[in-house]
Order: sequence, then C-alpha cells, then structure tokens
Amino acid sequence: MADPQQLQSTTDAGNNLPFAIIHRLPNFKFSLSWAEDIVNLIEPSDPLYPIHGPSARVAIDIGPSPIKSEHLDQYPSVECIIGTSAGVDHIDLAECRRRNIRVTSAGGAFSEDGADYAIGLLIDVLRRISASDRYVRAGLWPDKGDYPLGNKLGGKRVGIVGLGNIGSLVAKRLEPFRCTIGYTSRTKKPQVPYQFYSTTLDLANNSDALIVCCALTEKTRHVINHDVMKALGKRGIIVNIGRGALVDEKELVKFLVGSELGGAGLDVFENEPQVPKELMTMDNVVLSPHKAILTPESFEALRELIRENLKAFFSNKPLLCELNLSG
Repeated sequence: MADPQQLQSTTDAGNNLPFAIIHRLPNFKFSLSWAEDIVNLIEPSDPLYPIHGPSARVAIDIGPSPIKSEHLDQYPSVECIIGTSAGVDHIDLAECRRRNIRVTSAGGAFSEDGADYAIGLLIDVLRRISASDRYVRAGLWPDKGDYPLGNKLGGKRVGIVGLGNIGSLVAKRLEPFRCTIGYTSRTKKPQVPYQFYSTTLDLANNSDALIVCCALTEKTRHVINHDVMKALGKRGIIVNIGRGALVDEKELVKFLVGSELGGAGLDVFENEPQVPKELMTMDNVVLSPHKAILTPESFEALRELIRENLKAFFSNKPLLCELNLSG
C-alpha cells in the first residue's frame, strides 16, 4: 500500500495518475507498489480515502477478499473490479451485473502451478511419500522394517472435475503416465480427446481418482457428495485444489474414517484455516494449506496481468480475463 503522505505529496506535485482502491481482508498483505507508476493506490482505511476514494473507477480485489453489495456501496464510482484470484465465488457477480461493473479474474496466471500441485498431491497419496517421510523421520524404519507399498499412477483412470485452465493442464500432465482421462464440465469440449461424462457421478463410476479443480458456484457446491464418493469406491482417491466447499467435507471424513475411500489430497477446506481433526493422523491423506497455485513465478504472472488490465481499462482497451456477466 502506498503511504498516504506520499499520495498527498504526489498529488500536490501534479501527479495526474488515476486512483485505484485496494480491497482486501486485513491478513492479505500482497504488495501493489509495482503498480504505482500506473495508478495512485488507496485503501478505505487511508486518511485520504474520503477525498479520493469516492471517485475511484477501479478496485483491485486481493485474493478471495469478499466483495458484496455493502462493499460496492462504499465504492460509488467503481466501474471495474480487477480480481487477483482464480476463483470469483467471493464476488457478488449478480450485483456487479446489476451495477454494470466489469470483473476480471486471475485467468491462467496460476494454472500451470495449480496443475503441477494437483499431480503432486495425487502421486503423494498413491505412493505414500509424505507418510513414508514421517515414518523415516520418526526412526521407525530400523525397528519396524519396510514401509507398506504404495500404488503406481501409470494406467490409472483419472477423472477431472472442471476442464478449464487448470483442468486442461492437469490432463496434459497425466498423458505421459498413460492414464485414461475422463472429465465433466459445464459443456462438452469437442476439441479434446478425453471422454466426457455429463455428471460427476458418471465420472466417478468410471474413475480410480478424481481431481477437483472447477469453480465454486451454487451448482457445484458439494459436487463431490456421498453418492460420488460411494461410486468412486474403497480404493478411490479425491484430490481437491479448487475450493473446500466443492467437497462435502463431513461425508469425506466419514468415508475416510470408515475406510470407504482409498485416500485424499486436500489443498482446500470448507472452513479454512480449520481442518477436521480426524484427517490429521491419516497416512492416506495429504494436507496442504491452500497453496497449490502460489509460487514466486505465479505471483509474477499475476502482477503482469494486473498491470496490463489497469493500463487497458484507463486507455479504453479490452480487458484480459474479463468475465462474461451477461448470462
């Protein structure tokens, strides 16, 4: 965040740059100093906000910081929300559509790293890498002997829930392992060679593992439910790098505790940062603190995307990764 005194001095010195509102939860410390050659940055808590904030035409939403109707009431001149997250379920899109506010997302900035992480979680669960690491560190190898064998990824039937930017790259990474790849998505994608299933239940019935990477909407909330887990079976694996609420977490815990699922690799949870205590001691579950898409490289790609969208908006050029809010 720019120093308010610095903003005052640059404005007094004849700085004609437009203002952009930084909208974020207090714990999101993502710096935007690299955008100060394009806009003057201001937050609602800044002393100068009452002067410059009400006329700002752009708001930059940091991470999954919620933007609801009451927030938009505080930003009366905002015409565009520049998102910094792959998902947009935290933004009231219906209200943005009503107010004719344009919205962008992080698009593909995080896609490659998210896809890498999904494959990493799947291999970790199958081969028990994290569990065997704990086994060795605990000094159990000399006393208890070899750790139980894991399973190979090669040749497995892997279902992808959401064949968007990340899902498509997950599929590409599975091809060298000779996996049979299926997917479910809002629409069938005729340009891909993978088997399409119209429902997640059908996909689960034909998969050894599911990788969940779709957007969270009212339609996809708990898309991985009791019936899907039952169809996946006792050796089935669930990997979730999307949003926690895509999976019915209570049902997932029941299935894992009852040995009705083979395992899970989870980067997201329904009530973050709280994680069900039952999962903590399970060697067939790999846990991660919502970091699948985050690397220095993905942050650099995000910074470049934000810069390009700021420049595009203020020069009346097409925005990158703009959402279609007309539907």
